[in-house]
Amino acid sequence: QIERAASESPHFMRFHVACPHCGEEQYLKFGDKETPFGLKWTPDDPSSVFYLCEHNACVIRQQELDFTDARYICEKTGIWTRDGILWFSSSGEEIEPPDSVTFHIWTAYSPFTTWVQIVKDWMKTKGDTGKRKTFVNTTLGETWEAKIGERPDAEVMAERKEHYSAPVPDRVAYLTAGIDSQLDRYEMRVWGWGPGEESWLIDRQIIMGRHDDEQTLLRVDEAINKTYTRRNGAEMSVSRICWDIGGIDPTIVYERSKKHGLFRVIPIKGASVYGKPVASMPRKRNKNGVYLTEIGTDTAKEQIYNRFTLTPEGDEPLPGAVHFPNNPDIFDLTEAQQLTAEEQVEKWVDGRKKILWDSKKRRNEALDCFVYALAALRISISRWQLDLSALLASLQEEDGAATNKKTLADYARALSGEDE
Repeated sequence: QIERAASESPHFMRFHVACPHCGEEQYLKFGDKETPFGLKWTPDDPSSVFYLCEHNACVIRQQELDFTDARYICEKTGIWTRDGILWFSSSGEEIEPPDSVTFHIWTAYSPFTTWVQIVKDWMKTKGDTGKRKTFVNTTLGETWEAKIGERPDAEVMAERKEHYSAPVPDRVAYLTAGIDSQLDRYEMRVWGWGPGEESWLIDRQIIMGRHDDEQTLLRVDEAINKTYTRRNGAEMSVSRICWDIGGIDPTIVYERSKKHGLFRVIPIKGASVYGKPVASMPRKRNKNGVYLTEIGTDTAKEQIYNRFTLTPEGDEPLPGAVHFPNNPDIFDLTEAQQLTAEEQVEKWVDGRKKILWDSKKRRNEALDCFVYALAALRISISRWQLDLSALLASLQEEDGAATNKKTLADYARALSGEDE
């Protein structure tokens, strides 16, 4: 009932404190071993605990925090207060106190409890769901979230790497990619697809730089146009790319779509609606002249997580199976952690209980890119009738590398919609 009331409240206030080293404001979070923030400690040594700043990874000791200028900030509206008496808008103008607010604060702020004790209390809950629930409720001041499904084990996944016979394995017939947009970088993953949507991670590209800088975007262009070699020497290009517009000026992606081909680079936006198709590409261009496509992120993530449970044996085809290369530049523990960053939980949203995918603030760019690459494949299947089995059979019939290259180029043109 508390969480439901909080979800209905117009103002949800969290207590923000400045990092003593970089000065960036943040509210304290417990975190976990995979989050790049929160309480961190050496295993089995609670006395080593410190807080890792979420902005610049500064190491903060409990005694270093200064609450003199700390303030409650509403995560919904941006209004804030230091004392609950004087209230200010997000722009700093004094305003009338709101009629109703919800405040959240937890034990890490308390002058009567040490972080060492918090860690000790956490360690005592290991293996006991009842104790863990009590810890979450009383120490963290949060409601217990019932998990709908278990997250795949990232460390187990990281050991599933395989030796590829070539940058593009033999059973790969088609390449797609997903691009995730961040203010300071673009992340791209290339995935190969075979019959039954068996998939292989082909490449990981992280292009650092301002998202709106032309030099950064030129390097993204290079990543989009990069080719990959099959065992017989034939070069494959990425046939279709889905590029997320979230968090940046969407016109940047729109212009790149026009540059590379409206059907090859497709701007996308996520739609977290249960049961929505993985990709819903419109038949007509929008007012910006592009095919802005909605992605059913919940549906895609559920399908991907189900596929993670499939374990390939030897070199036998397994429809839906996911393969990773034995190449640390492309696949490592960090990549596995990002692919398994999210979990399904029940939450109250606007007074209603919903099942949501939640990353718990863990980095999840790899999973997002996989979702987008899957969407690019589904668009190719639904819009251009891509047949992975027929395409692979055609590729395998070709004997010479030169003929292979010509065939691949012909298929790429046809499947990218250039003939429409």
